Amino acid sequence: MSGYQAPKHGFRTFTIIWATQSLSVIGTQLTLFAVNIYLAQVLFPLPEQKPQLAGAFTLLNLAHFIPTLITAPLAGAWADRHDRKRTMLVADLLSAAMSLVLVNLLLRGPVDLWTLIGFAAGYGILGAFHGSAFDTAYAMLVPDHQLPRANGMMQTMWSLSAIVAPGLAAFLISLPTLALRGAWGGPVGTFLASLGDGTALTIAVDSATFFLAAMVLPLLHVPSPRRADLAAGAGKPRRSIWADIREGAIYIWRRRPMLWLLATFTVVNMLSPFGILLPLMVKFNLAADWGLRGFTYETALAMLNTLNAVGAVVSGVTITLIGGLKTRRVYGVVVPLLVIGMLATALGLTTGIYVAAGLLLLAGALFPIANVHSQSIWQTQTPRELQGRVFSVRRVIAQCAGPLGLAVAGGLAGRFDAGYVLAAMGGVMGLMMLAQLFNPQLLKVEDKAYLDNMAAEKAAAAGETEAVV
Repeated sequence: MSGYQAPKHGFRTFTIIWATQSLSVIGTQLTLFAVNIYLAQVLFPLPEQKPQLAGAFTLLNLAHFIPTLITAPLAGAWADRHDRKRTMLVADLLSAAMSLVLVNLLLRGPVDLWTLIGFAAGYGILGAFHGSAFDTAYAMLVPDHQLPRANGMMQTMWSLSAIVAPGLAAFLISLPTLALRGAWGGPVGTFLASLGDGTALTIAVDSATFFLAAMVLPLLHVPSPRRADLAAGAGKPRRSIWADIREGAIYIWRRRPMLWLLATFTVVNMLSPFGILLPLMVKFNLAADWGLRGFTYETALAMLNTLNAVGAVVSGVTITLIGGLKTRRVYGVVVPLLVIGMLATALGLTTGIYVAAGLLLLAGALFPIANVHSQSIWQTQTPRELQGRVFSVRRVIAQCAGPLGLAVAGGLAGRFDAGYVLAAMGGVMGLMMLAQLFNPQLLKVEDKAYLDNMAAEKAAAAGETEAVV
């Protein structure tokens, strides 16, 4: 791919795909939010069903997360070896079809937890293939000098979806209830009232966004690379995907400061199971306060999720405009994570809905700061020709602790107060980040000469050279 030139109208093509796929991302967030509400308000609505609800949140999150994580390496290899536009198209169509099937089941009657778990796993697998194809496709469309702009648009897509989706989902879910109360008249009101529950309507909107994204793709030209190194010849065996993965893993392993940075985010991911603990806190810890202030469970949860995402958007835009730290970026990673741990502890102990909203707003603003500086460190310390392999290994390792954190948090929250569980996890995170401020190995993560010398010594000890893995 040396000297590759993007298509003449590549950025315009990317913008069209970005716009339609953004709607699809919002649709997916609608479904995830609606299913959480369905669990809390339909399947397990009673206070004495708290253990079952905690278990349901845990299983549903694990069912979506684990298949995504396991499938990610295969999906990445698939995207490098097959037509990326076709991969996105098939993933969009299959996701749309799955959503329609789920809508049909919901309209027929209550859907049990295990059926929802099966759909969550299916969405996770398709999302892994679609995400790998999309993330690699736009680099083929956008010229190098415009890649930062494209990456900014991608970050904005995810943050805005987190803002728009909760409120829109809460509105769609409430429509049948409003129709039953006479707020809607005529055929539309009759149809909405017949739904009984707005979950099916919300997921139907998600299906429509998938179909829209799929309809646009055949009209666009999205090039895919042809890898010459995949063909065997002249006595040379075909390069396997496992060789690529091994090369990326060894690059990190031989550089201990980078391993410490990776370990830091791995632990943070394990100690941040907000997807389980926040809905439980809203259901139980914050219920008295939001009830007095006129909220419903749906609107209270939507407000908290939305403000958290608003903080992320404001922070992301600010960093884009003023830039991050030019040196000592490791402090831009550790200090925000230390403060987030403190905020999580305070969030777990509060019973006020507005206090919780403010804490989540601040936490949402700090996470992008840590992520941006971490990404900058990885990009400057990893050669461009190795970044794909190194980053894929980094992603799997950093995210593998997520399921463990979800399982632990769900189990503890089923037996103890969810707020106390979050406070304890936040305290552990804060203490670890405080210790990392005095970790001499981590603080050298930006010293490239130090890292390369360390890697060369370990390679020599293994009887290898650093360039050959």
